[in-house]
Amino acid sequence: MNLAELVSALNEFAPPSLAESWDNVGLLVEPSPPHTVSTLFLTNDLTEEVMEEAVQKKADLILSYHPPIFAPLKRVTWKTWKERLVVRALEHRIGIYSPHTAYDAVPHGVNNWLAKGLGVCTSIPLHPSTATSYPAKGTHRVEFCTNTEHLDTVLSKIKEIQEISCLTTLPARFEGEEQTRISLNCSQKALLEVVALLSQNSLLYHRTEILLLQKPLLPHTGMGRLCTLSEPVSLSEIIERIKSHLKLPHIRLAIGMGKTLESPVRKAALCAGSGSSVLKGMEADLYLTGEMSHHDILDAVANGISVILCEHSNTERGFLSELRDLLAAHLQNKINVTVSEKDRDPLQVA
Repeated sequence: MNLAELVSALNEFAPPSLAESWDNVGLLVEPSPPHTVSTLFLTNDLTEEVMEEAVQKKADLILSYHPPIFAPLKRVTWKTWKERLVVRALEHRIGIYSPHTAYDAVPHGVNNWLAKGLGVCTSIPLHPSTATSYPAKGTHRVEFCTNTEHLDTVLSKIKEIQEISCLTTLPARFEGEEQTRISLNCSQKALLEVVALLSQNSLLYHRTEILLLQKPLLPHTGMGRLCTLSEPVSLSEIIERIKSHLKLPHIRLAIGMGKTLESPVRKAALCAGSGSSVLKGMEADLYLTGEMSHHDILDAVANGISVILCEHSNTERGFLSELRDLLAAHLQNKINVTVSEKDRDPLQVA
């Protein structure tokens, strides 16, 4: 596949627009065109060891869940390991693509995979994603009533303002009088001009309603998941299920105040990776994530919420095997999709 064609397909699989605003996603390193991709190499973290594996396996594009380039690089030399990754990639004509939080948000992404470790459950995003655009033009809707005497004058002046759409008029009654209700959509800039126009007539101004338009929520899409188990199970049973799903011999556990290992878990809030900001304040029996700050754990425990921590990338890496199959189908088996064997969490229990 041509690199541009493949990147387009990857963006279709999980639109970069779903990623958090602070994130650095998409194509990060691009070999000079034309560049054909026969092997797509998946990893959670692109370390130097993983890069050497990608070179040995003759990868043409590395999909690294975590972006190896996050803070801006001021130079590309052999001095630091992240700079060396870029050098090695370009030397061997290997592109680098990172989806990161776009994969957290999509319904077929990392968080839904993590939720499978809880058992049969239904889930909804903790922080739903919104569409990239408004259903109609404009960010605000303005509605007001005017009498027939002022109607033509008001309409002619409004039509002179740029960035106004969906202008409609409907018959209305206000305080027993026949009126015309005017509705329009406008941009933030146009709103200032509309308000300035209406404020010239105090009667019109005091009959004006201004609504802030919201982008619609995307179903089943967003950060984190609130999972409701079909049948409540004990905390100890949930621990065993998660260890089995993530293939981990150990997890870290903080038991909520007043709870025990036999306490039932019906609702679990989860977030792959670092979950403090996503999980904070959520009502649940259990928080499941890779890592949380010490004080956020104390807050959860004080509120009777148990916390399971599995280390950051352990809550993400297992998704790669599922992702391999999803991408192979999405790309119609046009290229070879393989998963790194060297990629691993940097922390281990000694």
